[in-house]
Amino acid sequence: MQTIGRIFGILALIGMIIGMIPLFGWLNWLNIPLAIIGLLLSIVGKSKGGITICVVAIFFGLLRLMLGGGIV
Repeated sequence: MQTIGRIFGILALIGMIIGMIPLFGWLNWLNIPLAIIGLLLSIVGKSKGGITICVVAIFFGLLRLMLGGGIV
């Protein structure tokens, strides 16, 4: 569970970085659910590194959506 959660977190972090590029903000709509799944798996596996990565990806993904007008 720790490894799977961390892998999901890393994929979500990569997706979040790509989602910061202009015109790719829509990617955060796919990235945030992936990060939430990774967060749940990391919590079950008690992986502090995976939890941190997923929370960062969720926070910045939501921030990008709010700034870009994706969440009104």
